Amino acid sequence: MLRAGLLYLSEQPSIFRFLKRNGLARRFASRFVAGETLETAVAAVRELNALGITATLDLLGESVHTAVEARAAVTTATEILDRIAALKLKANVSVKLTQFGLDIDPAICAENVHRLLDRGRALDTFVRLDMESGLHTQRTLDLFLNDLHPAYGERVGVVIQSMLRRSRGDVDRLVAAKARVRLCKGAYQESPAVAFPDKGDVDRSYAELMELLLEHGSYPAIATHDEKLIARAKRLVWARGIGRERFEFQMLYGVRRDLQQQLVKEGYNVRVYVPFGTQWYPYLMRRLAERPANIAFVLGNLWKEGAR
Repeated sequence: MLRAGLLYLSEQPSIFRFLKRNGLARRFASRFVAGETLETAVAAVRELNALGITATLDLLGESVHTAVEARAAVTTATEILDRIAALKLKANVSVKLTQFGLDIDPAICAENVHRLLDRGRALDTFVRLDMESGLHTQRTLDLFLNDLHPAYGERVGVVIQSMLRRSRGDVDRLVAAKARVRLCKGAYQESPAVAFPDKGDVDRSYAELMELLLEHGSYPAIATHDEKLIARAKRLVWARGIGRERFEFQMLYGVRRDLQQQLVKEGYNVRVYVPFGTQWYPYLMRRLAERPANIAFVLGNLWKEGAR
C-alpha cells in the first residue's frame, strides 16, 4: 500500500511544485540526489572516486514534448560526456530514451542517440540506456538490439528489470548478443499482467537473471542493495571461478554507503548511480517506493542534524 501511494505521488506535479519550495524536502532529497547542477554532480563523483568507487551520471528528467527539447537533452548529455573526459572522472553516463524523443518520433530519438553515442565513442566513454515503464520496454530493446548495439558494441548497454514477467526472454536475447546489461528490480507501477506483484517473485526473478548474467553475460552490472542477493552473487562467483573483473555491483547514490565501501574493501568493482538535476521529485518518490525504510532513515538523520 505504501509503495503504491509513493508511486502515485511521483506522478503529481502539483506536489512537486510545493516541495521544491520546502527546505526540509530539499534536504531530504539531497541524500539521494547530487544537487541540481552538473557542478554538484561532479563534486559527488570526485568524492566517490576518492573512495575507489566509479559512477554513472544521470541528468534527471523523462519524456519531452517537442523535438527542440529532445535535441537540447542530447546537447546536455554530450556536455556531461565532455566534462567526464576533461576532468578524467571515473564515470559514465545513463540516459532515458524518452528524453531524446522516443514518445515523439522514433526516428528523431534514434538520430539523437546516435549523436550522443558518436561522442561517447570518440571520448571512449560508455553510455547506458536506462529502462523506463513497461510501455517503453519493447521499443527500447528494439532500438538497442537492432541498431545501437550492432553499431557501437560494448560502448552502449541497457537495463533489465526483474519485476517484468518478460525479462527472462529479454536477458536470453541480450546474452546471445553479448550485450552489456544492468540488472535492477524496477521501480515503476505496472499491472500484474506485466510485472510480478509479489516481492518474493521479483526477488526470485532477480536471482535467476543475476546468475545467468554472471555466468554468461558481458560485464553485467548487478544493481541491488539486497544483502541476500549480494551474498548469493558472491557465493556463485566463488563456486564458478568467475573473476571479480568480469562484473560490477551497482548501487544508488546515498543508499547503503556502508555496504558500498565494504564491497570495495573486499576487492569488488562498485559503481554508484549519481542522479542530478531539477527534476528530482519523481525519481525520489520511486526510490522511496523501492525501499520505504529510507524514509525513516533519512528523517532520523535530518532530525539529529537539526538537534545538533
